[in-house]
This record gives sequence, structure tokens and C-alpha cells, in this order.
Amino acid sequence: MKLWTRSRTRREESVEMQEKRFGYFPKTFRWHGKRYDVQAVERCWTIARRTPRLCFRVRCREGAFDLLQDVRANTWTLARA
Repeated sequence: MKLWTRSRTRREESVEMQEKRFGYFPKTFRWHGKRYDVQAVERCWTIARRTPRLCFRVRCREGAFDLLQDVRANTWTLARA
């Protein structure tokens, strides 16, 4: 996922999803070698394009993040919310 910039473009960064709650919602993930525990899922939505994605706005102690899952490749990316 990408970080928001003033031009509203996103730069995506890979994350390792370590655990999901109920087999669906993000619970813990690793980014830049650090583990993040999801305290709450604030929003979820889908992007239905050529590459479908499941999107989650999550709150961690360190802040809010948008996590996106590429449904076909089962890969995850992150951006600061």
C-alpha cells in the first residue's frame, strides 16, 4: 500500500499478515520487521476492478492504517490512513 502524499497518490508497501480474526479480519501483521496488533477494524470495503481487493481501515496503538488484500494473489499492502 502507499502512503498518502499531498497529491493524494498512494505508494503501496508490502506487509506480512500474521493472523486474521474469524479467518477474515486482520488481527496482527508485520511491517518493516515490527509486529502490529490490530485493536479495531474501523471500516471495510471492496474494490472490484481487474484485480479485486478487500480493504480494511484498522486502528493499532501506533495509529491508523489501511490494509489491502489482493484477493487473487493473497498478498497484503499497507498505507497510513
